[in-house]
Amino acid sequence: MTSRRAFLTSAFAATALASLPLGAASALAQPQGPIGGIRVDVSRLVEQGWGPNADAIKAGMERELRAAFAGAIQRGGPVLVVKVRGIFLTSYAGGGGGSGRWGGGGGSSNDNLDSEAFLVGAGNRVLASYPVLSTISASYSGPWYLQDIDQRRIESLIQNNVAWIRRYVAG
Repeated sequence: MTSRRAFLTSAFAATALASLPLGAASALAQPQGPIGGIRVDVSRLVEQGWGPNADAIKAGMERELRAAFAGAIQRGGPVLVVKVRGIFLTSYAGGGGGSGRWGGGGGSSNDNLDSEAFLVGAGNRVLASYPVLSTISASYSGPWYLQDIDQRRIESLIQNNVAWIRRYVAG
């Protein structure tokens, strides 16, 4: 006979696994060893017209990845390659609006960073891939009226994206 606690625990676990991005469950189940290096590709951002901001995003992503994997970087391991596929900053950074008890009636103002992380082994063989879509409220990074708000929003997206990459790759 199944107890209520066991049922709730298994229901919660099933819900948590179902809400993970495709491939994330297997990524979490298989912790990786050391990585040999880090590469960030922002060529798609350049194509999308991000100009000098693409270089800043690349530098920020590399800095955060090096910090996140500081203890795991060892010569000879697979290279972590992160391809930034897109970034979207909503035009409104105010409170998100909406109606109803939880404010979910519309008017969402979320920023997004879309990337894919690859572990690439010898012979350019892809050992694993982890698609990551970070979504953060535009108001998360502080008051919209400050001069550096866009840079802070991008930095917050980078930090969130790298945290998910770390979780998927390191297990």
